[in-house]
Amino acid sequence: MAQKFLVAALLLLFSAGALYAQSVDELLEQAKTLEKQMKEADALAKYKEVLKAQPQQVAALIGASELSSREGNRQKEKEDKARYFNEAREYAVEALKIAPNNADANYAMSVALGRLALISGAKEKVAASRDVKKYAELAIKFNPNFGQAYHVLGKWNYEVANLSFLERNAAKALFGGLPDGSMEQAIANYEKCRKLAPGFILNYYELARAYNKTDQQTLAMDVLRKAITLRPVTQDDPGIKAECKKMLEEMQ
Repeated sequence: MAQKFLVAALLLLFSAGALYAQSVDELLEQAKTLEKQMKEADALAKYKEVLKAQPQQVAALIGASELSSREGNRQKEKEDKARYFNEAREYAVEALKIAPNNADANYAMSVALGRLALISGAKEKVAASRDVKKYAELAIKFNPNFGQAYHVLGKWNYEVANLSFLERNAAKALFGGLPDGSMEQAIANYEKCRKLAPGFILNYYELARAYNKTDQQTLAMDVLRKAITLRPVTQDDPGIKAECKKMLEEMQ
């Protein structure tokens, strides 16, 4: 009798474990489906459900980080932006503890830190920008064809090339300066992203800005014309396409 009870208990335990694994997998698939449907707030909530059940689920940590960065960028108030961006950074930190060589985890960290840098003061911006470059380069090291990571490097070069006098002084005081960043390198990175991730609409917008900034309006307009023909993939894409169309109209 005792042996039968033990067998039954073990079967129940294995069954519960299988159901648990199934429910986590199902939640993860639901999150990915919602993301594809451009319902990103709902997808983020699903990733958080996965993490409640399985806190070390790397795909969920990466998904939650990337979507927190996007949700934060949509907020109006700086405090709300900072809250989302800090959450994005924490999710990326946890993902990197588990999978330090994961290209997506390094990319997620570079995005979170980049978003934080853009809303920070001079010293914080300069401090964060060094790590943005580091994590974007690590993402490329672990996945040389990671187009979006090249986009982050392009944005890094664009921002460093356009640092204010105060920010440059902060960089000099804190670190003796920053690695060189240039508009030419920003354009090269954006073009590399366009080659590797031709459907990434945000990259077209930023590339057009860089071409326009360097008085290459014809190239900028060519990029914008292409951007407005692309199919939206993320929740922000329709708005980015509208900005591309507006920029194109202003340049014509």
